[in-house]
Amino acid sequence: MNWFNYYGLIIMAIIMIPNIIYAFLHKNNSAGAFNNKAVIIAEQIGRYGCFVFMIFNIPYTYFGFWFDYALIVYLSVNGALCLVYLMFWTICRNNNGKLKALSLSILPSCIFLFSGIVLANIPLAVFAVVFAVNHILISYKNSLSKVMHSIIAVA
Repeated sequence: MNWFNYYGLIIMAIIMIPNIIYAFLHKNNSAGAFNNKAVIIAEQIGRYGCFVFMIFNIPYTYFGFWFDYALIVYLSVNGALCLVYLMFWTICRNNNGKLKALSLSILPSCIFLFSGIVLANIPLAVFAVVFAVNHILISYKNSLSKVMHSIIAVA
């Protein structure tokens, strides 16, 4: 792989398709209950950094696969993680609980972090950690507020 990672582009497309469909179908339901600006900004920085560095390899920050058969491992593990991610999207599409929130935030975080490590891509690994911590926190906090909102609505 040179400066452009075609596999990373395909992985990003697989991850983004259900998100785009969800955003299209739920246009008015995009605001979350968790409003910590610093965490939200850090998550967005991590997210877009992961998007960029999954696809583009910057010289001297990207060292490529560092062990034998790494490409096979990279494609196999990321393929399995993407498949599980799509399964959770399908299974939890009508659910707003903690399972959906955590699975749909932990799985892409694992994809980004794993890719950064296997590719020895330093910026991707750093942005993946920033994204993972903040995205999982936001997803968890938003799922708690939805559960509390549904409990209040029933009472």
